[in-house]
Amino acid sequence: MANIVSMPAHPTSVAMHRPLLAVFAVLLGPFMVGFHSRMFGIGLVDLKGAFGLSYDEGAWLSTLATAPQIILAPAVAWFAAAYGIRRVIVGPALIYAFISAIIPFARDYHFLIGLHIVHGALLGLFIPATLMIIFQTLPSKWWMSAIGFYAFRAAFTTNSGPGLIDFYVQHLGWQLLYWQDVVLAPLMALLILKGTSSREPNRELIRSADWGGMILFGSGLAMLFVAVDQGNRLDWFENGIVVSTLLGGFALMIAFFLNEVLVAHPWASISAISARNVILLLVVSLFYLMSASSNTALVPNFLINVMQLRPEQVGSTLVIWACAPLIVMTPVAVWAMHRIDGRLVLFAGLCCFAGAALIGTGLTSDWSGENFRTMLVLQGTGHILTFLPVIAVAIAHGDPKRAVAVAAYIQVIRVLGTQTAQALMTTFIRKGEQFHSYAVGLNLQRGSEISADAISAIARAVASSGQSLAASRATAVVAQHVQKQANTLAYIDAFWLTFYCAMAGLILLAFVTKAPKGPLSA
Repeated sequence: MANIVSMPAHPTSVAMHRPLLAVFAVLLGPFMVGFHSRMFGIGLVDLKGAFGLSYDEGAWLSTLATAPQIILAPAVAWFAAAYGIRRVIVGPALIYAFISAIIPFARDYHFLIGLHIVHGALLGLFIPATLMIIFQTLPSKWWMSAIGFYAFRAAFTTNSGPGLIDFYVQHLGWQLLYWQDVVLAPLMALLILKGTSSREPNRELIRSADWGGMILFGSGLAMLFVAVDQGNRLDWFENGIVVSTLLGGFALMIAFFLNEVLVAHPWASISAISARNVILLLVVSLFYLMSASSNTALVPNFLINVMQLRPEQVGSTLVIWACAPLIVMTPVAVWAMHRIDGRLVLFAGLCCFAGAALIGTGLTSDWSGENFRTMLVLQGTGHILTFLPVIAVAIAHGDPKRAVAVAAYIQVIRVLGTQTAQALMTTFIRKGEQFHSYAVGLNLQRGSEISADAISAIARAVASSGQSLAASRATAVVAQHVQKQANTLAYIDAFWLTFYCAMAGLILLAFVTKAPKGPLSA
């Protein structure tokens, strides 16, 4: 199992056949995954209305549509090595397109959940397969550019998603959230058919398959994902569902690690990521995910939840001020990675996030989209300058002969790490809002002269609607202002947290040594 797949050192005949088609296929799959991740974060309110779901039903729909991604994602690299990219992607892509076509017609809740579970599991195949397409299909001189496109997709869908989702809902119909994939998934399948070669399954690899390890790993991670995704809503350890899924997930993971020690041909032995530099870079990537939440969560959520803007209004700001610098900086980052140490590029990216977070600590309740311009420029630049070198440097430090095992753990960071970062940030903001609301309200209860004058002024302003209601309306207005200020203070604390995460990533980066010279290192 140690040498089931390796990265080709030289261009192959397949790589020289139609490499551009493979590159386009690389872009389409991750775009669909990124779009649907944003869809359930930003467009869930519209989906609940379209399907007639309650708050709890909508929350579970989001979780059960996303959690299945991680069941198959870690094993995709192995499936590609054993059966070939074509068999792994083409058939599932067509099934995925069919399910995307019928989801908008579903009205029974349990049937809707079942469709989304299968939909999410198939969606989990696409991103892991893209890296395999890059390394198995393209000439080595194109690897960095292809990874650059791959990294660009993540940040681009993050920032363009809110505007695109709201545009669909407002102007084209919410069904397009699903029906766009009826076109994109078969197109991706066609590009893979034309851009990759057909080969016989690796029967020796299949005979020695570690099926138990794959099942334990995927199902354990899925249970942990459910616990993390529902944890904030159900108040973590105060809820039996969260506790049971956490315990079940950890039990399955312990069983997985025992399995990898005992079986003759382990699929994803932990020793594959035991190299010092690989461990450091994986931890740096976790701090990157936390610092990047200043862009993926804090800015859009503040504008939507506190300033009460529509996603379309927020999306236009994100596209102009985050996507534009991202488009400009992607070729610059690829150029730099070919010529200088990737650690320096990564250093610059983390510095961008640290600078953006510091700007965010000056947040006030009067900020609108225009006030986030400089921050968004830094965040858009930081995404590509961080994500690209993290992938390239980690792979350059790894053992190509153990790429399948490394790929499994990368998917853990991508799916579960991202969701954990978002859940922790959401909980941090919720708890911060509660604390600041209590602290600000405590000062009002003390009856200071300023607060008394403010309530009296508001009461006089609304007195025309009746003296009996004036006092209660004035109190309600003050309570709204208190909540708004408490939310603003909570977001300021969250920006400080992302700053400290960026700084922690910079400190760990100092201990990463230079990668050996190769296609992914200068």
